[in-house]
Amino acid sequence: MSETVRAESIAREVDDAARQLAHAGRLDLTREFIQHGDVTVYTHVTSVARTSLSVAERLGRAGISVDRASLLRGALLHDYFLYDWHDPDPSHRLHGFRHPYFALARAEEDFELTSRERNIIVRHMFPLVPVPPTCREAWIVCLADKWCALRETVTGRLRRKDEPDDGVSSESSEKRRG
Repeated sequence: MSETVRAESIAREVDDAARQLAHAGRLDLTREFIQHGDVTVYTHVTSVARTSLSVAERLGRAGISVDRASLLRGALLHDYFLYDWHDPDPSHRLHGFRHPYFALARAEEDFELTSRERNIIVRHMFPLVPVPPTCREAWIVCLADKWCALRETVTGRLRRKDEPDDGVSSESSEKRRG
């Protein structure tokens, strides 16, 4: 199977799982909140899910198995905190440290979770949250989350190939950089 076909298959699998979670819970609310740069929480979690499944497939080819269903649901729910953390509300203080616990509480309100899914959600911010993941799936999501967050944060700040490198930013690049 080509990488393109594999990526399309993973994207369909993530989209199907996201639709199920949106129907059964409040995943669609994550479309309303910005996570990194101009990327919504929904776009972020689906990106983390795709990246996690891609890593899982590579591990599978090396003979290392994962609970794919828990990996996928945990990745989609890892930032299920359901608020705009950019608001100056005092409850949003220390978001980076606290949101895994809020995400777990919201997910438990809406879904029956496996112990692996709980571990994925509550431990994905390691080492900011000092207790490390205890299952392979949670490690995968933890690392995929860091990779996707870095890409989402940096992409909006990098100079595009078609922009002049004259030290003066154009209006469009200023808007992109926020």
